[in-house]
Amino acid sequence: MDARIGELAALFTAFCWTVTALAFESASRKVGSVAVNIIRLVMALVLLSVFSYLRRGMWLPMDADAHAWFWLALSGLAGFVVGDLFLFKAFTVIGSRVSMLVMTLVPPISALIGWFLLGEVLSLIHLLGMGLTVSGIALVILHRQRGKNPSPDRIPPKGLLFALGGAVGQAVGLVLSKFGMGGYDAFSATQIRVMAGILGFTVMIHFFRRWLSVSRALGDRKAMGLMLLGATFGPFLGVSSSLIAVQNTATGIASTIMAITPILIIPPTLLLFKQKVGWKEVVGAVVSVGGVALFFM
Repeated sequence: MDARIGELAALFTAFCWTVTALAFESASRKVGSVAVNIIRLVMALVLLSVFSYLRRGMWLPMDADAHAWFWLALSGLAGFVVGDLFLFKAFTVIGSRVSMLVMTLVPPISALIGWFLLGEVLSLIHLLGMGLTVSGIALVILHRQRGKNPSPDRIPPKGLLFALGGAVGQAVGLVLSKFGMGGYDAFSATQIRVMAGILGFTVMIHFFRRWLSVSRALGDRKAMGLMLLGATFGPFLGVSSSLIAVQNTATGIASTIMAITPILIIPPTLLLFKQKVGWKEVVGAVVSVGGVALFFM
């Protein structure tokens, strides 16, 4: 079991991101994505600081060296700020279906960057598992979002570039996390990433003068509750477990397993929103689960 701790952590991350996706989607509809982005990170920093004090006797990761601070901060800016900023912009230009399809490039991009920077090499069975998992995810997303976006020949190129920027930001953030973290504590490493993300969003919100929307969000109790739920399962548990995953397995494998959130999110959306499940979604789920299973062989 210990030999598969990285894969299991990635699977737990996918579960966490399923919960956080539902929570943040509901909160964003109430108060806007900009407010949700910075408030969730502040909440996560509080949770991480309390957890760190109880577990390690320190509120902040003061025992991290300069190497960890530099690269983890860069990874926080790349993943939390750049990746999310481009992705949310892509949603407004080309919609969620095409954006999420482009985001399935995160695993191969992560594997490529991991090979280039860290010398990680995947076996043939791992490449097969990655291909099956990404194919299953794409099939599910195509079916679930059918008819909600313009046809492919009318997709604005800038929207695709935004989505690609989001995918690259997420992938770079993941690989830089592994490079900067080394054997350092994953939760403390997440603290550094979150602090960098807060700084980045603070500059962005100040530049675009969006503080009024943030202050209004703080007064919405239901939205704040949803953000706390999302922060707990997102930047706190989810991101920390993703760092445990990349610490113990190749970044390409970890990012592929973590990408199955669109599969895991089917049952709760079926129960909560009464959405129908088609045969293509079932086939896509089976294919993706089969691909993930190959990583455990």
